[in-house]
Order: sequence, then structure tokens, then C-alpha cells
Amino acid sequence: MNMIDVVKNLATDEQCLDFLERKRWPDGKVRCIRCGNDKISRIQRKTPSKNKRTRLYTCLEPTCKHQFSPTTDTLFHDSHLPLHKWFAAVALIVHAKKGMSAKQIERHLGVNYRTAWYMGHRIRKAMAQPGGVTVSAVPRPKLSGIVEVDETYVGGTQKGKGVYYGKNQKAVVIGLRERGGELRFVHTDDAKAKNVAPVVAANVSPDAKAIMTDEFTIYPWVLRRTGHKGIHHVIRHKDGNYVVGDVHTNSIESAFSLLKRGIVGSFHRISHKHLHRYLSEFEYRFNGRELPDLFGATVARMVGRKEMRYSELTAN
Repeated sequence: MNMIDVVKNLATDEQCLDFLERKRWPDGKVRCIRCGNDKISRIQRKTPSKNKRTRLYTCLEPTCKHQFSPTTDTLFHDSHLPLHKWFAAVALIVHAKKGMSAKQIERHLGVNYRTAWYMGHRIRKAMAQPGGVTVSAVPRPKLSGIVEVDETYVGGTQKGKGVYYGKNQKAVVIGLRERGGELRFVHTDDAKAKNVAPVVAANVSPDAKAIMTDEFTIYPWVLRRTGHKGIHHVIRHKDGNYVVGDVHTNSIESAFSLLKRGIVGSFHRISHKHLHRYLSEFEYRFNGRELPDLFGATVARMVGRKEMRYSELTAN
């Protein structure tokens, strides 16, 4: 679904709730979110309620009797914003190649900045892949074949200073991309071998056919430490070499370029604290660019994830 489809087909609360139910219960049977029972009853509200949702269910299991709506315990939970605005925000973010700032969402949807910022981060939580935020999370399938590994630095520069000025104040992002496969971005404390090695071990199969890196001196040590069994090819950028046959890191560098164009052109400034959320967004959108319905896939993820409280985002 593109933006036109979303505006046309998800314009009312009933249409939005029907769409949510199809994503949450694909078999067509609404089930209790607590006990899983499919014997439920729909409640018709006769008096005004603080809950704006027009659809409410109660479980008929005598030992349960739980009441819930299609948005309960999802990333839409406890939001008073109309669902058609939520869906418009999802469409804006998933189809914006370089991202969509909270300020732009504020203007498009007519909401305040805090609401737009909060919405954006809840959508990014749905985009986060298992293992995509930290190396200790649930492992994802490891990259294999030919894998390019590189590092980049995210942060501002000072007028009159070079791009590497103040590198210690910049955030380090390790990028890994399987040729013809997935992209991974991981935020690390620094680019030292002891921090890069766990990232490579968690994301790259030891049986990968070949690893492509630049001449950064940590990579031979990292690959030995992680038990890599394939070939390690090095492209020496300092010697003016960027492509030698099929040896290059251009694929991961193009992904870095897209990330930085998004930060500079759309977001302008992001904090180190929330950087991993933006990395999840760019990674998810890049890996899902060929999906026929990235919007629908994202909404399905949102109904499958627990709520994110505002205090979780603003906590130190």
C-alpha cells in the first residue's frame, strides 16, 4: 500500500480497526490476548468513555473475562491519536528513502512535535530486528557468501576543521552487508578490535566465503578472533584503490552514504542515545525495499510488539 491507498482505504476508525484485526489475527478469529480463547463477545459502549476506540471485546472464558481492543498490548496501545493518522505516519516513514523527521510529520499530520517524535520512535521499535540493536539480543541468521565490513563515524564537524576532527566525540557505526543479501548497522562504543569482534561474530558466519574490508589494521585480528575460515580481501583506499576486480567495499559504503544523507538532510541532528533506533529504521527500510507491501508488514510488526512508554524514551 502506498500513501494514496492508505488515505483511500484507511480513512475511518472502523476501516483501520478491521485492518489491524487482519494483521493481528490472520486466521480471521479474534482471540483473547491473555488466554488465547476464541470465544469472545463484542461490547457496545452505551456511554462515553476515556478510551476513544469504538471496538472492545471481552473473553467468555469464566476464569479469564479479560477485556481488550485490537490495539491492546501493541505499539498503538494507550494512544488517543486517531488510527488513520497513525497509518499515515507509518506510510510516510516506510516510504521515505532518507527518513522523515518528526518536524515534517508534525506538519503533515497536524499534531504537536512531541506526539510526532513519540510516534516515530514507536514505529522504529517495530522496525528493529532481533539482534539488530545489541550483540546480546536474540541472534539473527548470520551473513554468509561475500560480506563487506566497514566502520563509519556519525556526528557533526566544526567549521574549519577536517571530517575526522573530534573523532572521539563521534558515534561509531559498524556496517555489514552481504552482497545480494541483508544490511546490518550496529552502534558500538568505539572502533577498537575488542568491540568490533563481537559485532562480527554475532552477524557474520565463520563459513562466509569471503570478507571484504579496507586496510584498517583491526580487521585481520578481528577475523582471527572470530574464527573466520574464508578469504580476507583488503582494498587499500590510501593507495587510491577502490575497486580491484570484485574486491571492494562500495556496497557497504553506499549504505553508509544513504544513512548520512538521511541524517544531514532529514533529521539534521540525532543523539547518540537514540542512534540505534535510527539505524534500525534505515536497515529495515533498506532490507525491505523489494517487499510488495512494506507498509502492511510494518503494521503487522507494530501489533506484534509491546507498547513503548514515553518515559522509556526520555529516561537517562
